[in-house]
Amino acid sequence: MRRFFSVLGMMLLVASARSQKIPPPPLPKDAKIDGSIVDMRTKQPQNNELIIFKSNKNGNEYQAISNELGKFTTKLPAGDKYEIFIMGFKDSSSYNIIDIPALAANAFYKNPFTVNIEFDPAKTFVLDNVEFDFGKANLRPESYKTLDDLVEFLQRKSTEKIELGGYTDNIGNEAKNRALSLERAKSIISYLISKGISEDRLTAKGYGSQSPIEDNSTESGRQKNRRTEVKILE
Repeated sequence: MRRFFSVLGMMLLVASARSQKIPPPPLPKDAKIDGSIVDMRTKQPQNNELIIFKSNKNGNEYQAISNELGKFTTKLPAGDKYEIFIMGFKDSSSYNIIDIPALAANAFYKNPFTVNIEFDPAKTFVLDNVEFDFGKANLRPESYKTLDDLVEFLQRKSTEKIELGGYTDNIGNEAKNRALSLERAKSIISYLISKGISEDRLTAKGYGSQSPIEDNSTESGRQKNRRTEVKILE
């Protein structure tokens, strides 16, 4: 009899456990974002563009990268507004704001939010803090941080080709200025190649004192004119 009741008790315990309802999994509180990004002028899809969604509530950032069709996807927590940024080289362009309303406890977003971006990507930018020894083409060590950022940019934008254009102020012989600016552009290209960027994506040009961006009559103006510009080639 003891054995019988012992087995019966075990059977009742198992039956009781099976009769309890297993709670359903929690409903997703993130909203799916499906998007596309194209060049405003050409309407061509933009590959490997980095799109940032920045939370208005806490400043958290969520990333998405577009594919060869210009498509991207990500998920954002509900109950917040997000400013949308398109990242360039060491800068960003604010595009718009998307509002993801909060959800009730028993609700979830069944369909994705859609974000379609048209923007005009920058075609030129200056390499700030890239410096050389006076009258020479030797890169100073403080230049490496900016150039490493350029390497990272070129790795992400893996199909783009660029021109490195060297510029000087208007002090001295113009022929020598052009030669020096070309050698400085070549020094940057050598650095990029050493970091794994393919040589066939890089072109060096020396423009000397052409196209000043500031007044050459002041030292601060001449300093800004002694620069290296990156041009995205079509």
